[in-house]
Amino acid sequence: MSKIKDIVNKVDIRKFRFWIQLVTFVIFVYGGYLAIDLGRELPIFSCGYDRHGGGMCYFLPLQHQLARPWSRLFSSVGWGVLTGFFTFLLWFIVFNKAWCGYMCPLGTLQDWITALRKRFAIPYGKYSQAQFKALKKIKYIFLFIVIIFPLFVGLGWLDGEWRAAFCKMCPGRLLTPLFVGDVSQWSIDFSSKTSIFLTSFGIAFATLFLVGSFIKKRFFCFFCPMSAMHYIFSPFALLRLKKDGEKCTKCGDCYRVCDMQILDIAEDVESVNILRDDCVFCLKCVAACPEEDALKVDIVKWTIFKSTRGGFAKRMGIVDDGK
Repeated sequence: MSKIKDIVNKVDIRKFRFWIQLVTFVIFVYGGYLAIDLGRELPIFSCGYDRHGGGMCYFLPLQHQLARPWSRLFSSVGWGVLTGFFTFLLWFIVFNKAWCGYMCPLGTLQDWITALRKRFAIPYGKYSQAQFKALKKIKYIFLFIVIIFPLFVGLGWLDGEWRAAFCKMCPGRLLTPLFVGDVSQWSIDFSSKTSIFLTSFGIAFATLFLVGSFIKKRFFCFFCPMSAMHYIFSPFALLRLKKDGEKCTKCGDCYRVCDMQILDIAEDVESVNILRDDCVFCLKCVAACPEEDALKVDIVKWTIFKSTRGGFAKRMGIVDDGK
């Protein structure tokens, strides 16, 4: 067992993650061709506008469900809403925010754009900590749109075109269908002023996604409402990212490899649960840490991956002296 643990702790996390992302991208974008259907409650942007996907992002059905008249929503029909929510929660609690770092098609697409940028040796941008703190709040505004706007529709305070407002604005609606040759979403709906605004916003946001992802690692993830929803329910997840502050030397290696610029991963030596709302659970921080047991990933109470000197030495190409 110790040999297996040693192999796992020395794994090349980049290659491991690449293959997981590739396989899940195929499943969630092309799964329909393979008769794969994982349901309509997935905690990732597996877009429902991609008719050939292997499952659907939970936000599309959730918005339609919440937009029902309140007299129906708070009747027996509400049990269907609760069933969908608990299915979403069951999917989520198994992998926590690793859904973001390993399985979300939009997350994978951003990482591929970053790889393309690296190939052309183009430097990437970073946010200041002040910008970081300001921008990270936007995801909660979008989450408000996802949940509250449909409820306003059900109350009659907004017209029906706001029912799935976020989906109309989401870059996933325009980008993932492209991989199955569908360009129909790249158009403005002129049927009403609301439709013009929402579809125009979607085109602008998708364009910003592509440009921003070429400049900034995981650009869209800072604004992602699914990430915000993940964080709200992360205390219930089985998979945990933990830190032993007493073993941390604040060398900063973890922060330097963090695509999301989460300073707490290096600076916070008090918290045991080191997961933050912007974390995508990629585990690059664990792989980059040179201190034995300083960072680790637990599932319930069992450690499945941790920082080790041997693992760090192997990834850095340093001769391991066995200590």
